[in-house]
Amino acid sequence: MNITRFADINFLWLLLVLIPMTAYYIYRMRNGYATIRMSTVKGVKNIPHSIKYYLRHLPFVLRCIAVALLIIAMARPQSTDNKSNTTTEGIDIVISLDISGSMLARDFQPDRISAAKDVAAKFIMSRPNDRIGLVVFAGESFTQSPLTTDKVSLVNLLGVVQSGIIEDGTAIGNGLATAINRLKESDAKSKVVILLTDGVNNSGQIAPLTAAEIAQTYGIRVYTIGVGSEGMAPYPAIDMWGNMTFTSMKVEIDEKILDEIAQKTGGKYFRATDNKKLEEIYDEINSMEKSRVEVENFTRYNELFLPFALAALVILLLEAVTRYVYLRRIP
Repeated sequence: MNITRFADINFLWLLLVLIPMTAYYIYRMRNGYATIRMSTVKGVKNIPHSIKYYLRHLPFVLRCIAVALLIIAMARPQSTDNKSNTTTEGIDIVISLDISGSMLARDFQPDRISAAKDVAAKFIMSRPNDRIGLVVFAGESFTQSPLTTDKVSLVNLLGVVQSGIIEDGTAIGNGLATAINRLKESDAKSKVVILLTDGVNNSGQIAPLTAAEIAQTYGIRVYTIGVGSEGMAPYPAIDMWGNMTFTSMKVEIDEKILDEIAQKTGGKYFRATDNKKLEEIYDEINSMEKSRVEVENFTRYNELFLPFALAALVILLLEAVTRYVYLRRIP
């Protein structure tokens, strides 16, 4: 039993009561009186002592042990898990991911949305000490996961994201505003949004720059990523029979707006033209967002008083049996 502290340590002063208890017991033993008067003890003087004679002090010893155990139980002994202060990175980050139909374009391998999810998953697992959330948007936006430190669950939620689960379109302003809403109440030292899109804002109720101004108000830094190769790219399309085909179309990304959002909030705009470049962008963001803070690891206290209390009860019962049954005196 590893006792690391007492919650009510002042109760241990009561252990001093054992001193007057012992003194009084010794006084009684030395100044006691015989319960049977005899004219002489010569006849019994040389009779060998039985085991009961040697155990005559056992009830008192047991009582002292029981009292000591009860006092220790009252002081509430506790064990604790390891406790330490560590310096670590502590940032709240929300990834705002475009899942519009154009994210199925095949200029990335296997397509834009799959590449974005794979790289984002690696980024999430590389930051074990941060809280990270996930917002997805197309023609509208919603929170796929609030801020969490459970990276495994977050990556699983990211994995089930796919194009087509919400109305199509590109609502950059809404995607950013939803991410801001997840961060505005945060008291983290650093608050960050990573917004990834492959198009031009064409839907939603909030203008991208308006959302950027809101982010600036809350001290939220926004890193924007434009995803798409230079020139033409194979975009998904539905043919007359309802089958998916791919049509070569010009890549259009509103880089001006994305750059303005980043500049206004103190972030940075990046352009990803292939899988490797996208990985490099996340690596750069990862290296830039290092906010060192000192945190105290969680400490849990486990109460240990019950074994002492139960032991005291058992010893008191043993003392009673010993005193009034096995070593019973003649009245």
